[in-house]
Amino acid sequence: MLVGTKTKVIEVVLDRLAHRWDVDEIHRQHPHLTRGQICSALAYYYDHQDELDQAIQVQLSQVDAIKASLGPSLIQAKVNSLKLTE
Repeated sequence: MLVGTKTKVIEVVLDRLAHRWDVDEIHRQHPHLTRGQICSALAYYYDHQDELDQAIQVQLSQVDAIKASLGPSLIQAKVNSLKLTE
């Protein structure tokens, strides 16, 4: 967590990686964070990149496993049933 906030370093990092946001855009999206906090989070990431990349991969794998265990969404099932009747 960034000191004085409920925001995790990994959340700032994912904004940078997923959206390619720069510090100013991250600040616009998270105005409760200072630019210094954002820069500190990114610096921490670059100093611990292997460890944090591994944590991101673990989280993505967990999300994929949960999605797979749920099966198709009700909307997807409805779309599939409509395709069969065409």
